[in-house]
Amino acid sequence: MNSTAHSAKPTTLTARPQRRLGALLALLLSLSLAPTASFADQSVSAPAESATAQQAPTDAAQPAANPQAQAAPLSPEAAAQVDALSDRLEALGPQATPEQLNEARQQFFNENNIAAQDAEVLQQALAAQQNADAQAMNSDAAEAEAVFHDLSPWGMYQGADVVVKTVMIGLVLASILTWTIWIAKTIELVSARRRLRREIVELKGARTLAQASDQARAKHSFSEVLIEDAREELKLSATSREKEGIKERVSFRLERLVGACGRDMSKGTGVLATIGSTAPFIGLFGTVWGIMNSFIGIAKTQTTNLAVVAPGIAEALLATALGLVAAIPAVIIYNAFSRSISAYKAQVADASAQVLLLVSRDLDMLPGSDRTQQPHMVKVG
Repeated sequence: MNSTAHSAKPTTLTARPQRRLGALLALLLSLSLAPTASFADQSVSAPAESATAQQAPTDAAQPAANPQAQAAPLSPEAAAQVDALSDRLEALGPQATPEQLNEARQQFFNENNIAAQDAEVLQQALAAQQNADAQAMNSDAAEAEAVFHDLSPWGMYQGADVVVKTVMIGLVLASILTWTIWIAKTIELVSARRRLRREIVELKGARTLAQASDQARAKHSFSEVLIEDAREELKLSATSREKEGIKERVSFRLERLVGACGRDMSKGTGVLATIGSTAPFIGLFGTVWGIMNSFIGIAKTQTTNLAVVAPGIAEALLATALGLVAAIPAVIIYNAFSRSISAYKAQVADASAQVLLLVSRDLDMLPGSDRTQQPHMVKVG
């Protein structure tokens, strides 16, 4: 027994190191396999998460399918009920409160014996119809805003065609020319008539042609032209014995001067007559051209919307308006100048009559014998 026990001891002693070595190897193996296991866990969890993520959009897409199911076409009876309900709610007006709207809905449902489930479908259809109407109104407003035109005169000019713009520019220049002629001719006529009024008074106060010539030369008046022309004729007729022939020739010279003064004063008024007679037709041409372009635009866009048609027609009518603006003042100013120039010619004729009166007086005051001997006595001065 001793020997057996003695022999068993070494076996036990040798088994302990082997157990320790196995435990050490097991620990190392577990440490080496730990990252692999964690990676495996992650790889297993990743597909699970991806599957969950894939399932989530599917679940989220499911509610989106409900509106499509709700947007199914209604039966004719249901559509009629939706229209009737919409008309009843619109009859309440925009000032209706939510309580009034709900009460009107419930009353409509009770009158038509509509079940709760059908009432909900009708409300959803009504909401969809209202949304569609709102979108249509927004699109119409956007379209109206897109085709909005500035309808001020400058905005219509900018939007007009090239030909219409040319017509407008020409009419504006004609209007400016009309008012320029009016200002210049008014100043010229007023000053000339005032000057002649004073000169006629001075001619009436003169006793001889020489005295009138001295007064006119000192003041550089217009009557100096008449007096010098009369004296020129007396100089040329110094050897003539016929007083009536001299008076007739002087009168003819003075009449020609009166006509020349009237023509000089009428310069520029012919432009007013031309503008007054042609400006309306030029504006009408621009209008016809603009309306023609508007109709061409309507044919291209294939729409009769007033917001699209009205600006082109307004731009075309602006040409006619400018033609009238240029023509009406031109005609009025031309008629006023015609009367003023006629009055001016009458004043010149009065001045020439006073000069002829002085010539006749000088001829009658000179004896016949002295006139034969001293033919130049009349023109002394």
